[in-house]
Amino acid sequence: MKIKEILHNGKLNLSLEVFPPKEWLKIDDTLRVVDQMALLQPSFISVTYGAAGGTKAYTKKIAGHIQNKCKVTALAHLTCVGASRAQAEELLNALHQDSVTNILALRGDVPTDNPYPKDFLHASDLVRFIKQRGDFCVGGACYPEGHPEAPSLERDMDMLKVKEESGVDFFTTQMFFDNNVFYCFLNKLYQKQINTPVIAGIMPITAASQIKRVMNLSGTAVPPRFRAIVEKFGDDPAAMQQAGIAYATEQIIDLYANGVQNVHVYTMNKPQVSSALKANLSEILK
Repeated sequence: MKIKEILHNGKLNLSLEVFPPKEWLKIDDTLRVVDQMALLQPSFISVTYGAAGGTKAYTKKIAGHIQNKCKVTALAHLTCVGASRAQAEELLNALHQDSVTNILALRGDVPTDNPYPKDFLHASDLVRFIKQRGDFCVGGACYPEGHPEAPSLERDMDMLKVKEESGVDFFTTQMFFDNNVFYCFLNKLYQKQINTPVIAGIMPITAASQIKRVMNLSGTAVPPRFRAIVEKFGDDPAAMQQAGIAYATEQIIDLYANGVQNVHVYTMNKPQVSSALKANLSEILK
């Protein structure tokens, strides 16, 4: 099923994300994680692409497993920096052969040390390329607090408009920990006349060590309320996991209550976290 159809099914949707292993020898471990997540019957499962596309073969393998073995809609990430048109087309053809027709088109990290192909400079270039290559449903990324490299939130909004005009079918947000930030972001999209559906991205923080990494990678702000949770429970792994799941659950419930129907969870390959979240939402998602 196309994700653009899922987003308009009139239901409250909850999707999950997995990332490939760094080594092919561990691919079976990741597939077992996927199997456990699939039992939770998520709306779809997305598969990341790895740094500089280094695990693209793993992404294809996992996405095909989700789509054909687990019978769950798969969303394959595809980054364009460092990829030639021929390489992108080869992967798209391989995904299509596995019946994976949902793609999240991303720019990816720009290499700083080696020359790389520059067939695609922006994610919008990749979106147009994918749309010309078959019956794909294409998503894009967005940042409620602005892309870390954007000179301003206004400029970032302009780039989102370009993505929309390039043919993006939906946006998925970077993680956020303050729902008011997300609601303000939706209002700014409305003011820009950007009407593409937006999936809210939530990451359950289950270990204190995740906070610094999240802030460095995404520039996401951590509100004082959540900082207090980390300070109180960060030295107790079991308590921190429970508190992090509770906080994420509260975020998701608030989103659903305020008319946001589509939520994507960055699970960090932890089926137990996904299972606990789903249990907390069991009656709400019925």
